[in-house]
Amino acid sequence: MPIRHLAALALAALLLAGCGGGPVRRVSEPAASIQQLTVRADGRWDVQLRLQNYSTVAMRFTATDIEVAFDNGAAARVQSQPQLVVGPESADVHTATLQPTAAGRARIATALADGRGLNYTLGGTLNAAPEDGGDRSYKVKLSSALAPVPGLPGVLR
Repeated sequence: MPIRHLAALALAALLLAGCGGGPVRRVSEPAASIQQLTVRADGRWDVQLRLQNYSTVAMRFTATDIEVAFDNGAAARVQSQPQLVVGPESADVHTATLQPTAAGRARIATALADGRGLNYTLGGTLNAAPEDGGDRSYKVKLSSALAPVPGLPGVLR
């Protein structure tokens, strides 16, 4: 058998061997942010929490315990059980209704009245796990901003 045929066979064997491992299973730390905050008529807030899955496998989000703070301090706490499965490298939204602190309520009212945005921080924990694995608690730490939505009274994004 000529040497070039042997070389071609060896190359083909190496290529096939490299394909045998299948997709890489990587579990990465998830993230959370506020996608939308709506002030309800009763003073409570509907917070749409965006849950981001950076893993290459679907993740089940089971619990949140996240403090929302504005520049004047603590504003509310998101304690919920989303029970939401988010696909690989994807995101979904979970809505939680919260009772804000007096300071948080005042800060949102001022931002909405002035038509200005405000900075917020999130800090706490998010529980998530691969669908076939056990729950794990992940730290959440984020600084971002919300701005009033024109034409939608009481809504910030």
